[in-house]
Order: sequence, then structure tokens, then C-alpha cells
Amino acid sequence: MSDNSAIEWTDATWNPVTGCTKVTRGCDNCYAERIAERFRGTPGHPFESGFDLTLRPERLAQPLAWKRPRRVFVNSMSDLFHKDIPEGFKDSVFDTMETANWHIYQVLTKRSSSMRTYLQNRYAYGAAPGHIWCGVSVEDHTATARIRHLQEAPVPIRFLSIEPLLGPVGELDLEGISWVIVGGESGHGARPMKEKWVLEIKDLCARESVDFFFKQWGGRTAKAGGRKLNGAEHNAMPAHTREERGHALQVAS
Repeated sequence: MSDNSAIEWTDATWNPVTGCTKVTRGCDNCYAERIAERFRGTPGHPFESGFDLTLRPERLAQPLAWKRPRRVFVNSMSDLFHKDIPEGFKDSVFDTMETANWHIYQVLTKRSSSMRTYLQNRYAYGAAPGHIWCGVSVEDHTATARIRHLQEAPVPIRFLSIEPLLGPVGELDLEGISWVIVGGESGHGARPMKEKWVLEIKDLCARESVDFFFKQWGGRTAKAGGRKLNGAEHNAMPAHTREERGHALQVAS
């Protein structure tokens, strides 16, 4: 688990699974793969097996030890809904999230239909707790079907991570979406992002009263292009409900 995350929209990362496989062109320059593969073959290193999919049951209980409430990005180095992750292991991850409910969990996937099915089965008679936020990645107009899958999932807070933004996304359907994050690609071979694409999304969020978060322009490094859009940072995100915030403060004390 990593506290004080460098990812601007979260506080910490929790990786009960690491490693993944590519599913779309948004995966081509995967930052997580770059990090992990640097250490392939290093004896004793957590990424000795590089970016191979690896279950890490010893990490399942980590959020229970963190008493100060945090926003926790779940599986920043993998995808919880990868087809090779057993259902029982996903259940264990959700069990922990439900138990350590003083945190907010941000679960993000490209495997949107698998997430929808899992959530529909787990919360067949209601909805996921309000502190479990679920989102999908959308890199361009070809990936917008993931939004429909997310809208069909029984979760109260749904979000989109439009990063890396590789092309125009068109007129998105934001019904039931609480939050949209936009960012450009970074690292070697980063593909450029056009301002026009970003502004179209920002304007749509404003019309639909959806929180808009601009993460980065990207470039050679994540910080290379800065975070300002039209001279300002945009850091909106869903607020805690009064009940969740009160519970979090009680636990923290």
C-alpha cells in the first residue's frame, strides 16, 4: 500500500493484485507496466515477475490498519476485473472495502462488462455502499460503450477516467455519472492530447452538473505539461455524504 500517492485525485493506492494484460490502445503505453517491468528478474523485489498477473493475498487486510480516512485507488497496478482473477478473490477485496468503511475506495476498470456483472450479482438487492466508487476508463469515442455498462452497475458514485485522452469522445451520455477525470498520456512515446478535446468534455460536464477534474497535459513526464487548463486548475470531485464524513471523523479520532 502506498500512502501520499502522486496521483492527484487520490490519497493512497492499494494493490491486492498486480500485473495485467492489454485490452485497448489506451493500454499501449501503460505506466504500471513500465514501472513493473523495470524490476523483472530482480530477486526478492515485489515485481520480480514483472507485470505478470499476480494475486497478493497478504495485502488484502492492509486498509484495515489505516485508521486515518483516505481516498484509496484500488489496484493502480492492475485491473480487479481481469478474467484471470478468481471470483473468490474479488469477493475478499470487496469484503475488506465494506469492512474498512472509513475510507473511500476508487475502483477503476477497462473491463466494464465484467464489473457490471460482478456488481449486479453482489448487490442484487440494493446498491454498493456509498464509500465504494466505481469507474471506467475511456480513451476515445470507440470506448464509450463502457459508460453504458457502468450506468447499469448498482453503485451510487460512478466516475469516468478519460486518460489517456487519445481522441475526441463525442457527446457523452453522463446520466448517473458523478465525476469525470481527464488527462493526457505521459512517458516515452506519449501521444499528444488536443485542447479542443478537453474543452468539449469540460463544457459537457458543466452543462450536466458533473464534477470535472483535469489531471495533466502529460508529455515526456506526467508533470511536464502541468495541470492548468485555460490558466486554472480544475479539481472538483464528489463530496462525502454527511453520514460518511461523520463516521470517518469518528474512526479517525
